[in-house]
Amino acid sequence: MSKTLSSVAVQEFDSMVKHAYQGKGLLRPGITVRNNVTGDQYKFRRMGKGMANQKSTADIVTPMDVDNQFKIATLSNWNAPEYTDIFDQQEVNFDEKSELAEVIAGALGRRMDQLIIDAMDASTPLTSAVAAGGANLTMDKVTNAKVALKGQGVGDRDLFAVIESGGLGGLLRSEKATSNDYQNVKALVNGEIDTLSGFKVIVLEDRDEGGLTEASNIVDSWFFARSSTGLAVGIDQRTSIDWIAERTAWLCNGMMKAGAVVRDEGGLVKVQYDKTA
Repeated sequence: MSKTLSSVAVQEFDSMVKHAYQGKGLLRPGITVRNNVTGDQYKFRRMGKGMANQKSTADIVTPMDVDNQFKIATLSNWNAPEYTDIFDQQEVNFDEKSELAEVIAGALGRRMDQLIIDAMDASTPLTSAVAAGGANLTMDKVTNAKVALKGQGVGDRDLFAVIESGGLGGLLRSEKATSNDYQNVKALVNGEIDTLSGFKVIVLEDRDEGGLTEASNIVDSWFFARSSTGLAVGIDQRTSIDWIAERTAWLCNGMMKAGAVVRDEGGLVKVQYDKTA
């Protein structure tokens, strides 16, 4: 290398990216995560249900024959590189370094979110989707999603919903949103709380990575339990900074290796809505 960069500066930059990355990935806190995965696949175990059976005195017990399945997450490699000349010898422009850290972290976080969304889209939930029916997202649809999950035996804790801004608008325009009995909807948009009917609501912006699936203004949102979906991480966010002589610039790169899969099809419900209604 014709130029050197302080190892302290490299470590500081990596820490900045990691800190921002943890804040940018919106869906990761809502699913099951397995770190330090070796190889290109990880098998999440799904244990089926059992049913107690009656036993008479001295009879041989009858096993429940609990069904065990493996749901395989296939890991893929992702990079978020950028050439930059903001690094010069031992001196680093702090403001520009912070901005680049935000860009790299955001790219990695959004890509991880997309892996999770794509896994949900590829799944076959055990309950029927809550149809759009020519309407935007409403409290009735949220209630229907909650009822569907309860029907599958899903508990009231660790529930999440991922929607986009159009769906949030539908909730706010819902008749129930104007009633004093539904102040939690108003509090949701005011930032006072982030839950609705037990769901922690995650609102995604429009994303180049794809975001929630949309066709003719019909959005596929997801209401799910944390245990429903698994994320396998082989390489968590890390960075590298290398001097590229041919470009007389530093190549700053963010990397990760991860894959997602739905572990339990009974733990998520697709809720469709017309974001323009």
